[in-house]
Amino acid sequence: MPSALALRPAEDRIAAAPDRPDWTDAAVRAATEAIADGPLSAAAAEIDRGAYPLDILGRLGSAGALGVHLDRHGARIGLSIAAMQAASRACGATGFLMWCHDVCGLYLEQSDNPALSGAVLDAHAAGRTFGGTALSNPMKAFAGIEPILLRACRVPGGYRVSGMLPWVSHIGPGQYCGAIAGVVGAGDTISHEIMFLLACDQAELRPCPHFSGMEGTSTWGVRVDDLFVGHDAIIADPARPFISRIRGAFILLQCGMGLGVTEGSLDAMLAVEESLGHVNQFLEDRPDTVAAELAELRARVMRLAETPYDGSTDYLIDVLDARAQTSELALRASQSALLHQGARGYLMSAAPQRRIREAHFVAIVTPAIKHLRWEMARLSRETLPQSEGGRA
Repeated sequence: MPSALALRPAEDRIAAAPDRPDWTDAAVRAATEAIADGPLSAAAAEIDRGAYPLDILGRLGSAGALGVHLDRHGARIGLSIAAMQAASRACGATGFLMWCHDVCGLYLEQSDNPALSGAVLDAHAAGRTFGGTALSNPMKAFAGIEPILLRACRVPGGYRVSGMLPWVSHIGPGQYCGAIAGVVGAGDTISHEIMFLLACDQAELRPCPHFSGMEGTSTWGVRVDDLFVGHDAIIADPARPFISRIRGAFILLQCGMGLGVTEGSLDAMLAVEESLGHVNQFLEDRPDTVAAELAELRARVMRLAETPYDGSTDYLIDVLDARAQTSELALRASQSALLHQGARGYLMSAAPQRRIREAHFVAIVTPAIKHLRWEMARLSRETLPQSEGGRA
């Protein structure tokens, strides 16, 4: 299912990174599309039920789809989003795993820690090793939504960390994730936060309750008790300035998931247009409407991807809004696809019912729609000029 929307950027500005001449834009696009159309499409239902597609992720990594967003490979954030869109079009769970992997690579590279940004990052970017992100709780804690759950105490040579995170994805034995802990200071208060690479073999992984879908994301509860975190594992100390610097890229990369689920839903609508178009014409969110909105939104995301580390408030608000729009469009498109297909789309083996659940995940994964709107409202209040005399 070749896609002009997913894999045809307006221009090939960067042919390849010097250390990976095989990862040209064209080669990454072609390989990602072949994987998405072939083995990933065939495995999507099984992944939804619980199969963890490390073999497919390894192929995506070898093709460059998990590393081209990194500075060392050309900082091609737009190409990374397009690759994620292509995968999510076939399987939303795999698109989410790509995002987890991508942002973990971002942490390693931006850490400036030689112990993390050398051979460790090279293996990660090529899909030879795998790791995710444990930042759902910290991101909400930084927004004032909930307390931070991991706590650290300073000790000679590093920190000791304890606590429990209820769910972390794209992890397992022999894998790792980026995590954040609050450092307990005087009076049992949090003085600041640290970010570190958590090796899963040093933690207790606890099974999560069954979710309604996307079970193949290898999501676990993570508990650590008095875990020593040395300087070689530190990503950022303090963590908040680091998060502020990468936050735009962190959120923008997620747009690939929503764009892909939307495009897959559009495929499902078009698949029944010849046989059911005469009655589907009375539905809202018809294929031409969804296609036009998808193209416009994708173009907006790609423009934002040209400056992923723009630290301005206006830029961050634009990123947050684009991310919210991708969630909302995925929700509308997936519902419309099921209505377009009718009973055949409601079968448990059918892609439209799976995409309904994938779209809801896109809308609730951190930052969820409500979190995005919360942040946009807060940032807008901070940037609005104060009116004289207390009147607007």
